[in-house]
Formats: sequence, C-alpha cells, structure tokens
Amino acid sequence: MSTDGSRRTEILETAASIFASAGFRASLQEIADACGILPGSLYHHFGSKEAIIIELVRRYRDDLDRVADEALRDLQQSSKPVEERVIELGRAIAACGVRHRAALLLTLYEPPSVLGDELARLASQAPTAIEGAMLELLRKGRASGAIRSGIDLTLLSDRLCQSMLHVGVGVSHMAPGAAQVPVVRLRILLDGISPRTPSNAALDRSHSIQAVEKVIATWDESEDDDGRTAHLRAVARQEFGRRGYETTTMRDIAAAAGLSTGTVYRSFSSKDELLVSIMRSYTEKVKMAWEAAVGTASTALEKIDALMWANIHVMDRFTDEFRIQLAWLRQSPPSAPNLGMSFAWHLRQIKALLAEGENSGELHVEGGTVEIRARCMQEAIVFPPSIVSAAGTRSAHALARDTVLRGAVARQRTKR
Repeated sequence: MSTDGSRRTEILETAASIFASAGFRASLQEIADACGILPGSLYHHFGSKEAIIIELVRRYRDDLDRVADEALRDLQQSSKPVEERVIELGRAIAACGVRHRAALLLTLYEPPSVLGDELARLASQAPTAIEGAMLELLRKGRASGAIRSGIDLTLLSDRLCQSMLHVGVGVSHMAPGAAQVPVVRLRILLDGISPRTPSNAALDRSHSIQAVEKVIATWDESEDDDGRTAHLRAVARQEFGRRGYETTTMRDIAAAAGLSTGTVYRSFSSKDELLVSIMRSYTEKVKMAWEAAVGTASTALEKIDALMWANIHVMDRFTDEFRIQLAWLRQSPPSAPNLGMSFAWHLRQIKALLAEGENSGELHVEGGTVEIRARCMQEAIVFPPSIVSAAGTRSAHALARDTVLRGAVARQRTKR
C-alpha cells in the first residue's frame, strides 16, 4: 500500500505529465482518474489544483537551484575549459526544463494575472540562481580570454539560460536526435554560424535589412477598422495577454473597453472570432517581414541577420499577441512533433537558407540532423522578449549578431 508521501509524489508526477501534454485546463477529476483514485482521496493530499501547481513550481525552482549550486562548486574545483563548462551547465538546465515542463510553461515570461497571489509570486520569480552561475562562468571566460570582449555578459547569460530552458517548451526535445538539441543550440550561440566575421556596416546596408525595415514601418499604419472595432481589438489584445484567453470573457472585454456586452457582440459574434481577428493580423504582419527578408538577392547570412532584426521588432511591437500565444501554449501545449508547428513555413525557409549557406561555404552549423539544425536555428532567430524589453532593439540585435553570427567564444576569424 502506498504511503502518504509516495502517493503525494505519484499525484504530483501524474499531474505534471497531464499538464505538460494537455495543458492547465486539465481538471482534478482527470488527475484523480489517471492516478486510479477517487477525487476525495486526491483532496486529502491537495486542496485544489492551484495547490498542486504551486508544489510543481517549487520543485522546479529547487531543481534549478540545485543545478546552479553544482555549477558553482564545479567552477571552484574543476580545471575544465570554460566553454566546456558552459555546455555542461547548459545541458543540465535543458534537462531540468524538460523534467519540469509543466512548471516551466507556467513561469515563462509574465505569468497570467488571474493566478492566486502565492502562485503568481512563485511564477514571476526569475531563475536568478542559474543566471548567476552562468554569469560567473562567462566572467571567468572573459578573464581568460575565452569569451570575446564587447559582449554584455549579463545579457549573454540570460540568452544562454533562456535558450536552454526553452528546450522544454516546444517539441524539439521529442524529435529524433533530441539529445543533440541543447549542444547544437549552444554551439550556434558560442561559435556562431559564419566562418568569416561580417561587419555591422555591411550588414546594415543589406537589401534584406532594408526590405524588413520597410515592412516594419507599415506596422504603424492604421488598419481598415472603424474606431470601435479597432478599440475593441486593442482592449482584447491587452486582456487576453494579461488574463489568458481561456479565463477572459466578453464581459471582461466590454468592461475594460467601457462598453456594454451587447455592443461588443454586435462587433464580434464570439470571443473566438475576436481572437482570430487579432491573431490573423499579427501572423500576417510577421509573415510579411519574413517574406521581405528572404525575398531579396541578399546572401543567406544577410537574410538570417534580417530575420533576427524582424523578430526583435515583433517582440518589441506585439508583446500582447506574444503573450496570447504563450497563454494558449499553457492551456494546450504541443505534445507531439507534428503538433504545435504553426510556423512550419518558417522552418522550411530556415532549412532552405541553411542549405544555401552551407553549399556556398558562407554558413556552418555543427551537429545534429538537418531537422535538428533547422529547429535550433529557428530558436536562435526568435529573440526572447525579456531581453528585447530590457536592452532595447539595437542592443538586442547587437547581441544577436555577436552570438548567432559571430559566436561569443574568442577565435581567430577572417574579416570581410
């Protein structure tokens, strides 16, 4: 017979598996059924679904802190090269993110405002311990000459840690060859994808950058909506991003907009129609920027640089839409490689760019299959919104160039 401790652990592990695959909409009844117990027995251990989620987040945070502590102890005791230690720490962070995928999904970026106070506080805490451990490694690397000068080490630490945690977010950790994903991602950021060092001035003059900037300029233009419709869309974006789509009602949107619920329904027949209207506009704008970047006569490297610039502006301009996507991911996370690839078109474009650049000798991404390299490159192009918000678009792009294009590790490079 199971003891209370082992039964509690079983419930937590079962809930984590269900939340990671089915999303946080899963009920206590579903968790009890999966454990083979009655809901009353589950309530003996956890008084609510929120109590289960709080415990999962705490376990995740404790595990991250353990990873950080082990890395700092190794820093004092080991004589391994800093680059090797960064890769070891990165792999440990990625493994932790995959183990605690449900808690990770809840704590990414800004948590929903409708969480209880304790859960909201836990979810909003930044992973400072692992970021601090990574930063210490990078500082030691800078002192030894292993990490190039001129790179903001705090931003680089944040970028490396987020890249590793995000291994547990999508589906790449379930794809064939998934064990190579953390190292391929790290190699892109540490070694860069270009054997030669492009100058910023040359990149700034590329046709791809100019094409993307023309598209970005159109994002400020008003859409063909009447005033009330545009106002409703703007309010709904904020409410969906703040509350999460599932918990936001048309009445909430009406109240925030200062309108009656009936007036809202006269403009949009349902919450689904309003969401589709918002996200269609967003995805069309993102696709326009991507098409502008890849549709020029620029080199593959210049196109990738322009794609990074475009996505940095997406994170800067469309934070509410990004939060809506994230909230949807929390509710219905992808559970198989053929699900959740809403940007399959993007992945095909990246595969084509990598093939073009590798054939010409302009680009090189080490390790993994073609599929794995493309997925890792896709993650490298899509910059974390927290870094864009903290550093600004120009500094974020400088970091993107100094990692993805050139590599953060100091090596002998050919300039052009």
